[in-house]
Amino acid sequence: MRQYLTKRILSTIPLLLFVTFLAFILINLRTSDPAEIALRVNQITPTEEMVQSMREELGLDEPFLVRYKNWIVNSLQGELGYSYVNKKPVLEELQLAIPPTLQLAGATLAIIVFFSISIGILCSIFENRWQDRLLRGFIFFLSAMPSFWIGLLLMWFFAVYLGLLPTSGMNSPQSIILPAVTLSMTFLSTYVRLIRNNMIQNKHENFILYAKVRGLNERTITWNIFTNSIQSSLTAFGMSIPRLIAGTVIVENIFAWPGIGRLCVKAIFNSDYPVIQAYIVLMAVLFIICNLLVDIVVVMIDPRLRREAK
Repeated sequence: MRQYLTKRILSTIPLLLFVTFLAFILINLRTSDPAEIALRVNQITPTEEMVQSMREELGLDEPFLVRYKNWIVNSLQGELGYSYVNKKPVLEELQLAIPPTLQLAGATLAIIVFFSISIGILCSIFENRWQDRLLRGFIFFLSAMPSFWIGLLLMWFFAVYLGLLPTSGMNSPQSIILPAVTLSMTFLSTYVRLIRNNMIQNKHENFILYAKVRGLNERTITWNIFTNSIQSSLTAFGMSIPRLIAGTVIVENIFAWPGIGRLCVKAIFNSDYPVIQAYIVLMAVLFIICNLLVDIVVVMIDPRLRREAK
């Protein structure tokens, strides 16, 4: 197991380098001059002398590989550059935006876990009956709707029509309900389908037949089916964590949630390249780390995978 962990951790290093290099290339493929943009966003008329001075200040007059090396070294030290708009460190901007996004992602995960497990188990118990078809049809109908449309409908009904919940901002604990419910609709159908199909498949396995022969009650048998069906869902669930954080862009802008998705959209409109570059790398690193952790957890849970790892 130790050799497997060491191998998996070391394999992420070249992947991280490739991602950072690709992000740096994408940012440098822009047609506009970052020095000129940095002047214009601060309402300064760019002249040749000022543009050249700004290029030297931003280090853009150095060769590409030198700039990449300096950026990697500075990033490892926690220095992600400075925003073109407000001259604040990018790391400081991310530190302010990440906690609200994590709160929103955490609330969304709680909704996804509770409802996907509950509905998935119910659908497997009432396999191919009207209850199963009704629950699946309702969930798939909601998941087929665009998230921005669901958010606007929820905002109109619960905030405008009923006046029960706030429409935007992060002013009270109730403010997180509407964006979390909106964000969870995209993922519910996936996990309901996974849990239901795996439980139906495991119903016909020999160990369930043996449990019935032993005279175990239905609750115990259902629990055994569920625990043996959760592996594939756990893998998909682990990869959904970075997808949740990266996918909050639309929801955060609809509900004016002060998270990292809203920060990225502002940076795109202002051509704030240091913030965009940091966002790309942060999301890529998050995907790689979550994938690594999920692989490790799955290997630790499943004895068969542990034998293969050895």
